[in-house]
Amino acid sequence: MHLWGYFSADNARSHVAKTVRDFCSAQHMQLLPSPSYSLDMSPIERVWDLVGRRLARNPRPADSEDELLVRIQAIWNYQVDIQNLFHSMPRSIAALLAVRAVLWLHQILISDT
Repeated sequence: MHLWGYFSADNARSHVAKTVRDFCSAQHMQLLPSPSYSLDMSPIERVWDLVGRRLARNPRPADSEDELLVRIQAIWNYQVDIQNLFHSMPRSIAALLAVRAVLWLHQILISDT
């Protein structure tokens, strides 16, 4: 199955609802459950982390809420960074699957001893 055939779900009700499971099944997508608050697998959390890091680079605090919003918008409008995050997701999912496979094998080996 191609990597895009996975859906990462973090136990949020909207992610584990029967309609979501049925949709994923109909689309031949494998649900890839993640622990709650699995920030490393959440694309939007990665984007907000990027925004926060870019804001922190500016040594001068925003003078107003409006200025802060302008800075956030400027970071958001620079889509190259966000596209790079998007393109890194298949590698992240592959790494997560590899780690889970190793943990699964480790559990089997421990249970056999």
